[in-house]
Amino acid sequence: MNLRIVGGSLARQVRRYSYKPVRRVPLPPASNATPDAKKADGFSLGKELRARIVASGPIPIATYMKQVLTNPAAGYYMTANHNVFGSRGDFITSPEIGQIFGEVLAVWSLNEWHKFGRPVPFQLIELGPGKGTMMNDILRVYGKFKVTAGLSVHLVEMSEHLSKVQAALLCRSSTEYGDKPFYRSGVTADGLKVYWYRRLEDVPQVFSIIFAHEFFDALPIHKFVKEGDSWKEVLIDVDQQNSEKFRFVASKADTPMLRLFLNSYCSESMADRNHVEISFESESVIQEIGNRLSSNGGLALIVDYGHLGDKGDTFRAFRNHKLYNPLEEPGCADLTADVDFSLLKQFCDRTGKIFTIGPTSQRAFLELAGAKERLEVLLAGASSEEERHRLTDGFRMLTDEDQMGSRFKFFALLPKELKEIYN
Repeated sequence: MNLRIVGGSLARQVRRYSYKPVRRVPLPPASNATPDAKKADGFSLGKELRARIVASGPIPIATYMKQVLTNPAAGYYMTANHNVFGSRGDFITSPEIGQIFGEVLAVWSLNEWHKFGRPVPFQLIELGPGKGTMMNDILRVYGKFKVTAGLSVHLVEMSEHLSKVQAALLCRSSTEYGDKPFYRSGVTADGLKVYWYRRLEDVPQVFSIIFAHEFFDALPIHKFVKEGDSWKEVLIDVDQQNSEKFRFVASKADTPMLRLFLNSYCSESMADRNHVEISFESESVIQEIGNRLSSNGGLALIVDYGHLGDKGDTFRAFRNHKLYNPLEEPGCADLTADVDFSLLKQFCDRTGKIFTIGPTSQRAFLELAGAKERLEVLLAGASSEEERHRLTDGFRMLTDEDQMGSRFKFFALLPKELKEIYN
């Protein structure tokens, strides 16, 4: 079954409203200095990691990745030293390219909510909301359809810096807290309550529509390679030729995560593979989603770039929209790895509580959901030729096979009890 789960009446309505295209507001320019250079107290994440390795030996890529991205003092997502998202940042995401992306996701989720009988109260949860752009587009559609009664919004965001960026876009005001499960809350212009959390586990247990767009690709991975007939874990060590640099090495003995991989994950389907990347943290998130969908009802949509188990080494870094050495200047570039959807599906199956639809390509999902028709409406309402070019160029970027159209996958998760109904 494909992911065309879009009601005709809803799709027709979303094509008609808001003829005027929405313009994106860029973030203010950030300093070009690297996080290490910006720290007034002289803290260097690279120096910290090198000292740790010298003291206790090579570290897993997952440990390195988690520190580089979320270290409180100098993590890539945790500071305001540089722009992360958009044309002026290190990479651009689908919601930043145009409003059509978020609008289509809104219509799809509303259609699913209708299938569940329009339960209230209900909540939208987004994991890793970026600048808040996608949620802003989704809420605009929900507001147009007047379905916000009983709705609340819950954002899982580790970075307090990014939570402020999101709050500035989504809310007319927000307040910080230190004694509640959420650390920030705000109210939108339409009166919807928005909450920020560091963990999905802290979000209330209510019927939920969960979005995870470019979230799983940033979760820490362990990397395993086959040498002859033996598997080794890839670790990060200090370069023996230059103590200021890092290098990749293969483990000399079994590591705890290698034993876990061999005992529980190295299946017959991997017989022809010699390179596997696994995010065990991803499995924990999937387990939590499964518990929620089973206990409270709801659905989840994962959108990310990835593969079906047919790729090996995908660990890399991006800076200024270009590939960058992931071991260079920790904290100054985004670290990422393609999502292995074959493993993600295995994680879902292991819960015993989820059935999955997909993955299908971004191009297929958007086109089946009426994105082309929505583009035509926006083009008709565009105020200038420049605006029309921006819309068509953005649509091509989202859907062309040689751009985002095939690399990005849509993967839906629903309660196992509904499998027979959907089939």
